[in-house]
Amino acid sequence: MAALPRPLSDSIDELRASLRDDRSALGQSFLQHGKAARLLEAHSRLIDRYLRRVWRQLAMPRHIALVAVGGYGRGELYPKSDIDLLILLDAEPDEGLQQKLRQLIGMLWDIGLEASHSIRTVAQCLGESADITVQTNLLEARPLDGDEKLFAELHGAMRQHLDPRQFFLAKQHEQQQRHLRFVDTDFNLEPNLKESPGGLRDLQTVTWISRAAGLGTRWAELARAGLISPAEARQIARHDTLLQTLRIRLHYLAGRREDRLVFDFQSPLAKQMGIAASTERRASEHLMQRYYRTKLAVRQFNTILLQNLHGYLFRESPPQRALNERFIAIGTLLEIRDENLFDHTPEAIFELFLLMSQHAGLTDLSAKTLGALWRAQRRIDAGFRRNPLNRARFMEILRQPRGVVHALRRMNQYGILGRYLPAFGRIVG
Repeated sequence: MAALPRPLSDSIDELRASLRDDRSALGQSFLQHGKAARLLEAHSRLIDRYLRRVWRQLAMPRHIALVAVGGYGRGELYPKSDIDLLILLDAEPDEGLQQKLRQLIGMLWDIGLEASHSIRTVAQCLGESADITVQTNLLEARPLDGDEKLFAELHGAMRQHLDPRQFFLAKQHEQQQRHLRFVDTDFNLEPNLKESPGGLRDLQTVTWISRAAGLGTRWAELARAGLISPAEARQIARHDTLLQTLRIRLHYLAGRREDRLVFDFQSPLAKQMGIAASTERRASEHLMQRYYRTKLAVRQFNTILLQNLHGYLFRESPPQRALNERFIAIGTLLEIRDENLFDHTPEAIFELFLLMSQHAGLTDLSAKTLGALWRAQRRIDAGFRRNPLNRARFMEILRQPRGVVHALRRMNQYGILGRYLPAFGRIVG
């Protein structure tokens, strides 16, 4: 990454030029080396330094605090994203402090720091944290300058106020509502890297809940907590990195906050990432196939992790009932009895989807089943496709009086449909 920024000057013009040059150096370093996590952290630390300099230059009162929140608070600041700030007060501001705060915000904008700010007391933070968006932002709060004791008071009050179970339910509902906005757009030709199902927000939802549960925020920490395997943690980290890289590059290419993989940027992105065209496909098509594979994997891991987090937080034992010698129902979830079922009996893959169609009370697959199904993709080869039993079960799924569309969507979401129908697989990646 670029060297540490040089000492700042008192002049607004010089501050603005210095910030512009330092950000440009970070961007050039990223474009050369392509380390997404390093860029996000380095950009956050760079902005930390400029904010502290302005705060101290204006001699802000010692009894208030400057706090980073949201994505900036967790140290993931994208090149063109807003800088989310909380100015924490110990009491309602008088006219003198209000003038000082207006001066602070004005100077930040003057030097090129586009801050999205809120001004609250600790009590106001607690009151407004009933809004899940506010609560999530405060969950990632990080002190920058000012009264450390005041920030510690906020941090302690938020931890005491936070109910991990209620937070889980609220974030789960929030995700469900967000996904509904993208119904029938699974393969939108200009997908949103952040908000679409299988995007960065699905990964962040998991880490927000795991943070609230005290399990950490890194994928390796979730593996140590037993929520996923170490191998799965490494896979998720790779998918996370790809989405971060694409979003960073989009911001630089667009010169603004742009989270959609719009047509105009797909070819330049592919070129930047060293993705070459083939005799059959343009480079941009290879890029989009790589994205769609990542999207499917992220949706899969999001489902697995949310189920496991639910089990950790609620520790419920839903009623079980046998469906046959290979499958059981646990509440509304379908589960395999043997996690190696698909290794020795690949024919059970389509049996699973057939059972889902035949039992209206089943709404999803258990985390154990999802993991096994994800690993079983490699079992779907030419021999699997020629197997008369697999062909018969696939056709039986299509002939079911209900749930056919849901079955096909699930097969696609879990990477099964594209493996079984290679022509479809070439389309979706």
